[in-house]
Amino acid sequence: MLVKDSDFDSLVPGLPLSRRTFVGASLAAGFALSVRPALGQSVIQTAADGLVAGDIAIKAPDGVPVKAYWVQPAGKGPFPTVLVVQEIFGLHEYIRDVCRRLARQGYQAIAPNVFQRQGDPSRIASVPEILATIVSRVPDVQVMHDLDACAEWAAANGGDPARLGITGFCWGGRISWLYAAHNPKLKAAVAWYGRLSGASSEMTPKHPLDLVSALQAPVLGLYGAKDQGIPVSDVDAMREALTAAGKKGEFMIYPEAGHAFHADYRPSYRAEEAADGWKRLLAWFRANGV
Repeated sequence: MLVKDSDFDSLVPGLPLSRRTFVGASLAAGFALSVRPALGQSVIQTAADGLVAGDIAIKAPDGVPVKAYWVQPAGKGPFPTVLVVQEIFGLHEYIRDVCRRLARQGYQAIAPNVFQRQGDPSRIASVPEILATIVSRVPDVQVMHDLDACAEWAAANGGDPARLGITGFCWGGRISWLYAAHNPKLKAAVAWYGRLSGASSEMTPKHPLDLVSALQAPVLGLYGAKDQGIPVSDVDAMREALTAAGKKGEFMIYPEAGHAFHADYRPSYRAEEAADGWKRLLAWFRANGV
């Protein structure tokens, strides 16, 4: 169900801020660098000409109109659909640009603001505070339901329900693994440096390594060997678990990359690895029916 902006402006004050750069040296729970605006760092900017794009709201099962960014090629669909899941920093310009990059490849892309019930990361100055006040309060089940609502909306608005994929970055990479175990209609997933293991909690009862037997779609995992929060041993364990369970999955570990190597607005960005990962993402989706 499509809801007008006026129905939910009170839920999330203000639109997402423009893309910003992040500087700092501390890592929190393997997620990302501290949030600080900076000038002078180049970013990728994908034009929207020839595309149809906008901010929408999709009513979730709990009745909340979830804000989302939607973009697809101009013209008649149906288009294969990719759900794009944010980092801990929210639905900012980098995630929107990723959606436009996908649309330029012929996809309908939808990125929901899955943190909107808990808060706005753009208003918080540090990673530890974002983790404590927002991320730790987001239930996995809520995110799964929000993504289901986006998939249903897509199918009714120019998307092809038979060609559904998902990709996510950092926090969203873990969610991509979870969604591959949640939605039997999903054709493929691509997880960018998503955490694979961790302590169970009320909000996050299971992690990807706990859900291998439940996976219903093939997953491509893109990781950095120098990621201080996700050890290569976790990636190796996931690879072995997939093989043992007879599940389809592939991994690419970039020897010189750390965390967030695709995030072109941050110092962690590595252009060569990001470009290679993007090519692998497109090939993975097309090889698996998305």
